[in-house]
Formats: sequence, C-alpha cells, structure tokens
Amino acid sequence: MMLGAVVVGIGTAGWVRIRDILAPLPGSSAEKLTVKGFISRRSLDSQQGVSQISVEEALSRKDVDVAFICTENASHEDGVRTFLQAGKHVCVEYPMTLNYKSAVELWDLAQEKGVILHEEHIELFTEDYKWLKKEVKGKTLQEGTLHFTGGVLKPGFGFLTFSGIARLTWLVELFGELSVTAATMEQDLGNNYSKMTAKMQTADNKPLTWIEERGPGLPRAKNINFQFESGPLTEIPPSPRGAVGLFMQDLIRFSSKLMGQISPDELQKEKIRILHCLELAEKIQQLCQR
Repeated sequence: MMLGAVVVGIGTAGWVRIRDILAPLPGSSAEKLTVKGFISRRSLDSQQGVSQISVEEALSRKDVDVAFICTENASHEDGVRTFLQAGKHVCVEYPMTLNYKSAVELWDLAQEKGVILHEEHIELFTEDYKWLKKEVKGKTLQEGTLHFTGGVLKPGFGFLTFSGIARLTWLVELFGELSVTAATMEQDLGNNYSKMTAKMQTADNKPLTWIEERGPGLPRAKNINFQFESGPLTEIPPSPRGAVGLFMQDLIRFSSKLMGQISPDELQKEKIRILHCLELAEKIQQLCQR
C-alpha cells in the first residue's frame, strides 16, 4: 500500500522532505510514501520534478493521504488543523503550535479522525544527542546548564522557548519531567539581541538552567555543564555525521507510525513528552513576559 503525500512550504525543510520521499532509504518504511505535489504561497515551477498544487486540491484528492507541514512556526497550527480536519495524516516540523492548549486540541482532533499526528524532532537523531544520552545514562544529576547561542531568527518563529524547543526536548529526554521555578528575558531590540534564562527542577528537585541566546554574529553552539555525583560533563565532542540523514531518520519514524509498526505505548509516551515540552515552553514564556 502506497500513501500519497503533499509537502506544504518549500524552504530548506520542504525541499529536503521532497528529496527524501523521492529517494527513500532502501528497505525502510519510507518507501511506502510517494509525492503527489507541493503547496506554496508563491507560484513556483516544479521542484525536483514535483508539481505545485493548491491546498483545496490536496484536501479533496483521494490519493493524498499525508501532509508534511514545513512552513514558518507561526503558521504550523493552521496547516496541521486544516489537514487533520480533512482526515489526512500530518507530519509537522517542531513546534507544532506556539501554545499548549492548541497542541492538546490538535492531538484530540487527530484521535477523533483516526489519523497520525507526528511532530518532527530531528535533534533526537543527532550524533551529539546520541553521545550525550549514552554518557548521562545511569548517572545521578546534581545540577546542570544547557546554554544555546545562535544568530537572529526571522519573524514567525515564535518566542525563544518555542523556536528553541529542541533544547528543551533534550533536557526532558535526558532528565525526565521538569518543572519551571523562574524565568527571565533580556532584550536589546535595537541590536536584535535576546537572552532567555529558565530555571527548572527535575522530579527529585535537582536544578537545571536552560539559556537560549540569540544575536547578530553569535556562533551556533550548545554549551553544557552537567554536574553528576560521578563528576562533571562539560563538553560535547565533535561527532561525525550519521550514515543516514536526520530528516530521513525522521521520515522513517513517521512512516513506521503510518504502517502501524510502533506500539501504542511508545506513541503515547512520545505524545506525553511533546505536550510536556510545549507546556513548559508556554510557562517559561509567561514568566518572561510578566
């Protein structure tokens, strides 16, 4: 059984999605997908041999089963909702929404329609993260900091906690459920600079600090300082690229869900983690904006 897909948004992610569906990893569940078209607000020529179609056509066509939402963050929610309501499976780049309540509504809608809703998290497939996960396993955290720096974001990415939800996802995956204790925001709008600092706690009350800092010329980097009973972890060594691309790994994960190859328990665990991260992101935003 082949499933027809449309890609919504032709930025970097959308282009890569088309490429990967056209040339999936041999023997993987991704071979069950075929591209039926792409959707863009601009009028474009065909992309990688794939033609542009309208939203209306994608929604009404019986041979379109799946939508990949690859637009700017602020428009994810509308795109997801539109395709779920039409009974299509959806894969959306993180974050699926810019608030927690809407995310819960979208999960409920997917369940009601009997379709798969998948939020992409390629950061969990990086060699950096896999190394860190291995290093942290079995160790008892005393306290920790994850400080991300990067360049200025274009409009439409949402508050720093949402644009940076990949880092929050790392922390939740590494240390379990977290609670927010305090959060502050420094901004210099004239220089396009912003710095968000969130203080959190693990379930056993160990402090974790997450800093998201963006400004012109800031290098894209993750700086860590995790103190364990057994000693510190202060650096992520350079990792070679994995043999399979990050978006391809995510495509295989999504298509495995479509094929019913992932257990309901695992799906539920993933949903709980995604909603927990979105709820934390919103709480931090509210504290910063007070």
